[in-house]
Amino acid sequence: MVYSLGVSFGEFIGTNTEGKDGGTPEYKHYIGDKDKHTGFYALDLVDIFNLMVIPKDSNLNEQNYQDLWAPASTYCKDHRAFLLIEPPNAWKSKSDALDQTSGIRSIRRGVVKDHSAVFYPKLVVTNNGLKTKVNPGGAIAGIMARTDAQVGVWKASAGLDADIQGGNYDLDILLTDLENGDLNQLGINCLRVFPSGIITWGARTLDGADDFGSSWKYIPIRRLALMIEESLYRGTQWVVFQPNDDPLWAKIRLNVGSFMMQLFRKGAFQGGTPDKAFFCKM
Repeated sequence: MVYSLGVSFGEFIGTNTEGKDGGTPEYKHYIGDKDKHTGFYALDLVDIFNLMVIPKDSNLNEQNYQDLWAPASTYCKDHRAFLLIEPPNAWKSKSDALDQTSGIRSIRRGVVKDHSAVFYPKLVVTNNGLKTKVNPGGAIAGIMARTDAQVGVWKASAGLDADIQGGNYDLDILLTDLENGDLNQLGINCLRVFPSGIITWGARTLDGADDFGSSWKYIPIRRLALMIEESLYRGTQWVVFQPNDDPLWAKIRLNVGSFMMQLFRKGAFQGGTPDKAFFCKM
């Protein structure tokens, strides 16, 4: 049986009230209000999130869109999450990505670099013969989610098995091996066309340029640390109102050690034995 909304027949009757799309989102709407839980802060009401992608509305000014990365990365840092940054529209070639004014340096400005990463170039989606450029962040988040489920957050979402699936895609710009190498050394993760499809060929944070020498150079290392922090925070809530004595600390060491051992057995750490892979210090 078919029911029609907004008319007076059928078991379910609508209210004849028309919906309202509202206006186009502006910079202030993305930032939101902490007390009202709008913008970024709407995620305060979510139990947990660990990846953030910010879609761009077609009417949002490009500069305002780029200005979102700094506060978004700070929000991700405070919530043990990771931000996927979209490439600017101005990046039409490798030279644009390396430009002193509008290149990777401008992306890093004010951003929490070890909690964010940028992927380049844009995707081209073909639907019924119509080609549309879209930012790659959503597809990258999907690849990361798939890798997390199949292996774990410690596995880099890059390489031949990190391909974009489920659609007719192409790349806005085709990069050579040499261009890929130059961009990757500066912390720009590239999308490439291989015989197996479109894949991600890079897994560096914005703190991952070779000149930086950061401990958080690679995305999977940063995300693994964030996952461990969040897991331990949630998994040790039971200790809050326990007597602060030696038996409690022994239980904590046992609890944390068991969790870390599970990760070790799954291959999350380097080291042939647990004592070479991790230790618990209270």
